[in-house]
Amino acid sequence: MAVLSPAPGMPKAHRLIYRPPLLGRDYWILDNALPDPLAVRQRLLQRDDWVLGAPHRPEAWPGQRAQPALTADELAPLEAWARQQTGQKKLFAVSLPGKTGPQFNHNCVQLVGAGESGAKPHTDSRRLCKYAAVLYLNPDVPDHCGTALYRVRLPDGSLGGNTLPARFANLVEALDTRFVPPDLFVEDVAIDHRFNRMLVYKADLIHSATAYWGNTPETKRMSVVMFWMA
Repeated sequence: MAVLSPAPGMPKAHRLIYRPPLLGRDYWILDNALPDPLAVRQRLLQRDDWVLGAPHRPEAWPGQRAQPALTADELAPLEAWARQQTGQKKLFAVSLPGKTGPQFNHNCVQLVGAGESGAKPHTDSRRLCKYAAVLYLNPDVPDHCGTALYRVRLPDGSLGGNTLPARFANLVEALDTRFVPPDLFVEDVAIDHRFNRMLVYKADLIHSATAYWGNTPETKRMSVVMFWMA
């Protein structure tokens, strides 16, 4: 069946490739990731260097964040597990040109409440990472506030791709627009929120947090995000 091309100005969703997401090939789950997650959580809640994002400031990212989140001793076993699972000899975080201090958004703790954002399907930039990870650190957040992988809906209503062709660095380049209709993305695979669960996934898959929670620092969805090149 022929794929319909989008009308001028519409997202070029037909450019994307569909790769059925498989656990152990495209994403990996580690439960009980940290030996003492409550201690890590309490330490992070006590930080006083939070930076505000949307809707408080004109940023692309929501809520508030701070970095580095995990200590080197906490992070090393997680990276070792990710290397083993992905089959990579080396995983490393990159720095943005001209930037000093922590590497881009790697090892960054985020607090995002229910009123601060919603699902925003996207891919991470191939120029900055090959794999991404999220570690959930609030024991009282519901299952549905995890992470989902998405695919696009084509102009004829059929389901299309979920990952980038090699020639594109991110989803904006592939779609040729930042502005998309609200029904463009369809949830494909949902991974539940679990306290002390780490989800690792290929960063060129369309993904998003599925929902946020809470309205105080103690109740908001807390996560640590990591981004690795290989």
